[in-house]
Amino acid sequence: MKKSLLALACGAFAYGAAEFVMMGILPQAARDMHVSIPTAGNFISAYAIGVCVGTLMLIFGRKMGPKKLILIFMAIALAGDLFSSFAPNATLLVIGRFVSGLPHGAFFGTSALVAKTLADPGKEAKAVSLTITGQTVANMLGVPGGTFIAEHLSWRLAFLILAGVAALTVVLVAVWVPHVEPVKDAGILGQFKFLTKPGPWVILLAVFTGNTGIFSWWSYVSPWLQKVGGYTSGMVPLLMMLAGFAMVIGGLVGGHLTDHWRSAGTAGLGQCLSVIGLVLIFFMPGNRFDTAIFTFIISFALFFISTPQQLLLAEAGKGGGELIGGAAVQVAFNFGNAVGSTVGGGMLNMSHMNYHFTALGGIPFALTATILLAIYSLRYETDTDAYERLQPIDV
Repeated sequence: MKKSLLALACGAFAYGAAEFVMMGILPQAARDMHVSIPTAGNFISAYAIGVCVGTLMLIFGRKMGPKKLILIFMAIALAGDLFSSFAPNATLLVIGRFVSGLPHGAFFGTSALVAKTLADPGKEAKAVSLTITGQTVANMLGVPGGTFIAEHLSWRLAFLILAGVAALTVVLVAVWVPHVEPVKDAGILGQFKFLTKPGPWVILLAVFTGNTGIFSWWSYVSPWLQKVGGYTSGMVPLLMMLAGFAMVIGGLVGGHLTDHWRSAGTAGLGQCLSVIGLVLIFFMPGNRFDTAIFTFIISFALFFISTPQQLLLAEAGKGGGELIGGAAVQVAFNFGNAVGSTVGGGMLNMSHMNYHFTALGGIPFALTATILLAIYSLRYETDTDAYERLQPIDV
């Protein structure tokens, strides 16, 4: 099981770094492609749109084993990262980013199913959080590393290295991940049957609005750290490492709490924390200490909510829609990513490049997500099995 989770975590690292590295190298890529910072936000949005479109691959791959699907997804990521590395202009870089994002949601939905299948009873959330740890480690090491490489060598080299990680994952998955039976074939329409209920839509809307709120600010975190925090571009990789460390801790703590409490309740707590962070970013004038603390808080919250939301949709899709359910979370996540970067770019243009306003644009969305998760938890998670878990004590 540990080797299998390590292989899946390696893939999560490849996708996590590919998704988030652009935030750290945005100034260099924008300069090289001769576009403005708000326009370069399209490099972020293109990946997110690819995630949304690529999930449809699961419809046609529903009869394949999860292991084979993961190998296909990693091969596509390899091709997209290579294309991005050698893209000669902004248009082709957008295309490369789109291709890289295509298998993202499908990968995480499938890897969550494999992790749950291999996990011991009662430790499903922990197993899923361990695979997602690859994504958080990508933010702790991969994104700062990519930012450092972009600052001192070339942002293109960062994508070339990610292609190498994708190739390594192909090998590890082929060797370490055992055969897992395909999910029940419920037909094309049967995969989406769980979406006829209101509960999953509440969670998906919460994921979308929550990430729209966070990514309105996070998409422009590199210039924000420099313009508001006063950091030099050479210091940004260290701040990205701090953010990645917060994501690792947030992901592990969120997974542990989910195994012992309400999934939506856990996600709601994390989302509330992100609202507080965004409010502080907008109202505080900002200095080196403040911006470092705010970066840590919101980064922690971002992945604290990841595992419970992933499990909520995977559970909702039982009976043939498990893969679609798990992938749907990533679709909503990255759709929010795309919209958030657009909202943040619009706030920058409206405020004449005042980077405090990226947080202001995200606050209403993040607050909406918190309310939705609270409503879901109160409506659907009232039975926590607390009485059944009580242990008798002899005196």
